[in-house]
Amino acid sequence: MSKTIKIESADTIRESAREFIREVLPLGDVFAFYAPMGTGKTTFIKAVCEELGVTDVINSPTFSIINEYRSEDSGELIYHFDCYRLNKLSDALNLGAEDYFESGCVCFIEWPEVLEDILPHDAVKIAIEEQADGSRLLSVLS
Repeated sequence: MSKTIKIESADTIRESAREFIREVLPLGDVFAFYAPMGTGKTTFIKAVCEELGVTDVINSPTFSIINEYRSEDSGELIYHFDCYRLNKLSDALNLGAEDYFESGCVCFIEWPEVLEDILPHDAVKIAIEEQADGSRLLSVLS
């Protein structure tokens, strides 16, 4: 599937998050976000979680590696990974990453490169690129 979503600015990110929920979220449970530092992975995932009904504080799990949220609307769990600090695959395995992926819950993964060998075959891979005008282009790669 070839799908792109343009995030014009921080002011319109919630609109882009709703488009993601309508058109990309139905494609799977595990979403791997590939993007350089400072491109807005956490900000976008936060907007998606808020649109899904999460009322908890949503922030980057840089130090905890995995944050768990619950949608107030549906009661469903959402797992948010930040794998930036993981040095090797065994670190992710020790955290039980595969169990999270097989849980049927939505998993949003920042810096998924270290997990490549254990990502489910149907994981939805997404690239976020900053454009010259400051907007972001989110592209579904698989």
